[in-house]
Amino acid sequence: MPQTTFPTLSGEPPIVIAHRGASGVLPEHTIAAYARAIEMGADYIEPDLVITKDGHLVARHDRHLSKTTNVSTHPEFADRKRSDANHDGEDWFVEDFTLAEIKTLRAMQPRPGRSTEFDGLYEIPTFVEILELVVTRSKETGRRVGIYPETKQPSAFAAAGLRHDEVMLTALSEAGFNGENDPVFIQSFELFNLKRLNDVTDIRLVYLTERIPKMPSFELAKIVDGIGPYKKLLLDDDGQDTGFVKAVHDVGLAVHPWTFRDDALDPAFPDIDTEIKAYYALGVDGVFSDFPDTALRARDSFKDLK
Repeated sequence: MPQTTFPTLSGEPPIVIAHRGASGVLPEHTIAAYARAIEMGADYIEPDLVITKDGHLVARHDRHLSKTTNVSTHPEFADRKRSDANHDGEDWFVEDFTLAEIKTLRAMQPRPGRSTEFDGLYEIPTFVEILELVVTRSKETGRRVGIYPETKQPSAFAAAGLRHDEVMLTALSEAGFNGENDPVFIQSFELFNLKRLNDVTDIRLVYLTERIPKMPSFELAKIVDGIGPYKKLLLDDDGQDTGFVKAVHDVGLAVHPWTFRDDALDPAFPDIDTEIKAYYALGVDGVFSDFPDTALRARDSFKDLK
């Protein structure tokens, strides 16, 4: 008989998380990229959240702005370029700009080899604007689109007197994302930030890591609901299961590995579909992909083969 469930914690299909939106085809963290991901059918869209000088959450992968915006072409901001203890070399940093100033910038393609034809077209969205898009498209499509924000470098922002938590949770609540039964995860590489959030919200939390966590999984399970590991922690160089997924599942935590890219194939695999399916076969509960349509296609064909 065909298998009707996936080897995930719940037996449900793994979720597909649009990494920075459909960032493989449009400049990352733009309304256009998020909208395209929703059109593709992504279950969740993922905004990385940074904070402006006047306390607004906006979507950028980094605090520094030179890689993903045209800030260097704005002479009025030339004197904002500076060094920072948490960054190599000088750059422009989002916490030195008001939201009005950020809105004068335009998004650029940061990843070599990807199309630059859309550079300079899209502004930097606020978290509120992204949530408005999610709510609107959910109503239009009849399916509730999930949101998966990351608190970027919370300790660095805290040092500047800025905090993600209250502003982020208020925006989520106003958009109808309040608790563990809503399609929302909050993620962070900084465990102290997740501990603080765990004290004030029922929203599911995910600990991001590129190494085997030092804290035992059963201890992490007291703080978070899942782990977002670098994908190579799950399969070794020979493509063999490292046991990571089972160990994490055994304490009831979900596993959402990152990042799958059509244009950055792991050399251990002949094609991107085979790569993603190898992780689905491990029982991962979701995947981050720059090309969410590819991850969805692989999920559908994996299901059909079972």
